[in-house]
Order: sequence, then structure tokens, then C-alpha cells
Amino acid sequence: MAEEGNGPAGATLDDDAASEVLATRRIGVLATTKKSGHPHLTTMMYDWDPERRVLRFTTTLDRAKVGHVRRSGKAALHVAVDDWTFAVAEGDATVSEVTATPGDAIGRELLAIVPEEYKSALGLTDEEFLELQVRERRVIIRLAVTKFYGNRISFD
Repeated sequence: MAEEGNGPAGATLDDDAASEVLATRRIGVLATTKKSGHPHLTTMMYDWDPERRVLRFTTTLDRAKVGHVRRSGKAALHVAVDDWTFAVAEGDATVSEVTATPGDAIGRELLAIVPEEYKSALGLTDEEFLELQVRERRVIIRLAVTKFYGNRISFD
């Protein structure tokens, strides 16, 4: 219970708890840095590999975040949970080559990281999905997590 005037108690998340927050969600806010030094925030679908500590995002080559990551090599992902919990994953980020031919290595990786329910909603076969990724000039942003932080607020 919080002392009067101090608000509810918070508990810092350790790396395992922060990783679990990432594993239970698919949407978060990716933070990159603009040339001006200001943050650029964008809501993104992501794929989390806890064993490798790598987050992957699919985007198109013409997006601002691609240039930001290429310039700085850094990014962070903020993920919130409905019960007053959040986790942040920071690290070194890279951008893949563009998927250029349906079924190339980048295209196959895109196929693997996009959730089945999303692909089903598009109503495309795997081959059609891969062709679409080429037309859209899709790339993968990979964020190798070097630091976690987060908090869980309890109202008990």
C-alpha cells in the first residue's frame, strides 16, 4: 500500500520480466532519433526472439525510421500492458537489404515474422505475400537488445 501522497507502489522489472512483457504482446512503440536529435515514435508490430534477444520489425524502405536507424544504429521499443506495466528494450539496430525477389532470404524472413492472423487477413497465399513484399520494397529492422527496463505498478 502506498503512503499518503506518494501514489501506488511500483516494482522495477528485471530482464526476465521485461522479456515476458515483450513476449505477451505484438504491438509497441518504436523510438528512433531524428537528425534534429528529437525522438521519432511510431507504433509497430514486432517479433521477439528471447533466446537471441532480437526484435524484428517489417517496414518499407521509404519510411523515416529506416534512415534514422541507418544513421544512428540505435533504437528502443516501449511496450505497455493493460495492468499498469511497461517494458522498454534498448539496443543496436540495423536495417536489412530490400527484399528484391519473391522468396529471397529477406522475403522468407518476412514471411516467418509476420503473424499468421495478419497474413490471413490479407487473404494472400505465401507466394502472393512474397510478391507484395517485393512491390512494397520491404526491409527488416533488427534491434539487438542490450538493455531492458520497466515497471509494474500495484494498487494493492
